[in-house]
Amino acid sequence: MRDPYDVLGVPRSAEAAAIKSAYRRLAKKLHPDANKNDPKAAQRFGELNTAYEILSDGSKRKAFDRGEIDAEGKPRFQGFEGFRQQPGARGFGQAEDFETTFPGGGAFRRGGARAGGFGGFEDVLKGMFGGTAGRRTSFEFEPDDFGAPPGGRDVTVPVTISLAEAAKGGARRVHLPNGKEVDVKIPAGLTDGQQIRLKGQGLPGPGAVGDALITVTIAAHPLFTREGANLRIELPVTLYEAVLGAKVRVPTLDGAVSLAIPAGTSSGRTFRLKGKGLPGKGGAGDLLAKVTIVLPDNKDPALDELMRKWRDTNPYDPRKDMG
Repeated sequence: MRDPYDVLGVPRSAEAAAIKSAYRRLAKKLHPDANKNDPKAAQRFGELNTAYEILSDGSKRKAFDRGEIDAEGKPRFQGFEGFRQQPGARGFGQAEDFETTFPGGGAFRRGGARAGGFGGFEDVLKGMFGGTAGRRTSFEFEPDDFGAPPGGRDVTVPVTISLAEAAKGGARRVHLPNGKEVDVKIPAGLTDGQQIRLKGQGLPGPGAVGDALITVTIAAHPLFTREGANLRIELPVTLYEAVLGAKVRVPTLDGAVSLAIPAGTSSGRTFRLKGKGLPGKGGAGDLLAKVTIVLPDNKDPALDELMRKWRDTNPYDPRKDMG
C-alpha cells in the first residue's frame, strides 16, 4: 500500500480542503464506472478511498504521521497488530513501563522488573495462553486483562470498501494479524460498521483458534451521500434548463439515467428515482436528486441585460413570507 499523501498527490502540510479537493478530482478520474475496461480500476479506487479515509480523519492522520498506523490504517508493530508502547519506553529488556493491547480488547501490564528483562515476544504469547516455555518473565497479568475465552482470541481487522461494493457486493483481499492473506466475499447490501466473521483466523489458544472479525467501513463517494438505503446527489442544471425544462442525465450506481426536468424548476427541488439507492431489508432504496441551478463561469453581458429587463418588467419576491 502506497503512502496516502502520494496516493492523493498532496504534500504532508496539505490543509483539509486541499485533501478533499484532491480526493474528489481523483475519485472522478479513477472511479471503476469510468474505467470499465481496466481490471485494476477497482483496486486503485480502493487505494484512493483508504488514503482519503486516513488523511480526512484528524486523529488517523496524526497517528499515521507519527508512524503509529500504516498506509492501510493498521497499527504498526513488526507484523503483530495491536501493540502500543507508552511514551518514553526504550524497547524490550529495559525497565520502562508499557502496556500492550490486543485486538478485541484486553491488555497486559508490566509488573516488577527482574534481572534478565523481557524475553522474546513468543514468551509473552506463551505466558498469555498458559505456557512458560521454561522461562520466567517479569510480567504479572491482572484477572480482568483477558476477556476472551481460553480457547483463542478473536481479532478485529478494518476494511474499507467503495459504495459500489456495498451495493453490489464483491471480494477483497485482506491481510490478517496471523500473517495470512485471504479473499473475503463482500455481500451486497452491507452497511457501515457491519462485521464478517472468518472462523479460525484469529489468534491461537490452548486447543483452539479465535476468529477474525472483518469490520467494514464504506468510503465516502464523490457524488453520493447515504441516508440509510437511500442515496442523495446534487444535480447541477443550467438556468435555461430550469426555466424551459429539459431532459438531463443523472448518474446512479447502475449507470446514468434520463430525468425530465419540468419547466420552471427552482433550485433545491428534489426528484426521487425509485429503486436507484442501496439494497435494504424492505427492498432497494431510492436516489434523491436535488436540483442546483448553476450559472456560467464567464460573465455574459447578454445574460446581464436580459436579467435587468426581467427585473424591471416582472419583479417578484421569493422571500416575502420570511418576515
